[in-house]
Amino acid sequence: MIYGYARVSTKDQETRMQIDALHAAGVLDVRQEKCSSVGSRPELRRLLAELRKGDVLLVYKMDRIARSLKDLLLILESVQAAGASIRSLTEPLDTTGPIGLFIVQVLGAVAQLERGIIRERSIAGQVAAIKRGVVWGGRKPSLSPAQSAHALSMRSDGKTQQEVAEFFGVSRSTISRLEHPASPRLSAKRPVLSQYLPPPKIAE
Repeated sequence: MIYGYARVSTKDQETRMQIDALHAAGVLDVRQEKCSSVGSRPELRRLLAELRKGDVLLVYKMDRIARSLKDLLLILESVQAAGASIRSLTEPLDTTGPIGLFIVQVLGAVAQLERGIIRERSIAGQVAAIKRGVVWGGRKPSLSPAQSAHALSMRSDGKTQQEVAEFFGVSRSTISRLEHPASPRLSAKRPVLSQYLPPPKIAE
C-alpha cells in the first residue's frame, strides 16, 4: 500500500499542490493536516501507526513531515520498524533501495556529530567558567560559608535540625544536606570536567 502525507503550517495555506503531486505519483490514500511542525500532528501519528510491512510512505518534501533532523530520524526509525519505507518526490531520499538506506545512515552520523559538537561546546563553556571562578550549575547556596559553620556549630551544641533551620529561615533538608553532603554521581556516558582542566600546581 502506498500512503501519502501532505501538510501546511497554517489553516490559511492549501495542501492542493502537494496532494496533486502525490496523486500523480499513484497515491490513492493521502492524509493531510494543517498545523505547525512543532505541533502534535495527529494525522501523521495515526498514519505511522497504520504502516505495515511493504507499505510506502510518500511525501512531497521531507520538511512536510519532519521539523528537524532528529525528528526525521525518529520518523524513519518508526517507518523502518514497521517494515515500511519512505520516499520523497522532490529529494533523493528513498529507503526502498540501498542508496536511500545509506543516506539515512549518513543523516544519523551527521546527527551524532552535531550532538558531539554541542557537547564539546558545553564542556568548553563550563571549563572557561570554572577557570574564571564561576560556580557552574546548581542553585545559589541558601547559607553562606559563615552561616554554614554557625549552623554546624549549633548542631554540635545539641540543637535539632528543625531548630537550626528555623533560626536561619531555611528548610530542614538544607541543614540535613549541610551535615550529609551528597557525593557527586558520575555517569560513564558523561565526560568528567577534570580531564579538561590543567593539573593542579603542587607547592614545592
